[in-house]
Amino acid sequence: MILTISLALMGLAALLTIIRLLRGPSAFDRLVASDVLAVISTAFLAVFSVMSDTVFFMDVGIVNIILGFIGVVMIARFLQGVMK
Repeated sequence: MILTISLALMGLAALLTIIRLLRGPSAFDRLVASDVLAVISTAFLAVFSVMSDTVFFMDVGIVNIILGFIGVVMIARFLQGVMK
């Protein structure tokens, strides 16, 4: 019951983050929104892993957060060079 409620709330948070991602006034707002979306999707995978009683989704979540972090750092460095 609690895990289902947390999945629903994470879905709502993801929806609000996607709205910010699409409407963000600046590129940095969109970058932060994409980072938050990566964290929400990793949390979703972790909760789903607990619900399904498998560790496979935890591995996917770890890879997801690592790739999300690397992507955000690369885009931030690119935007830093463009904004100078």
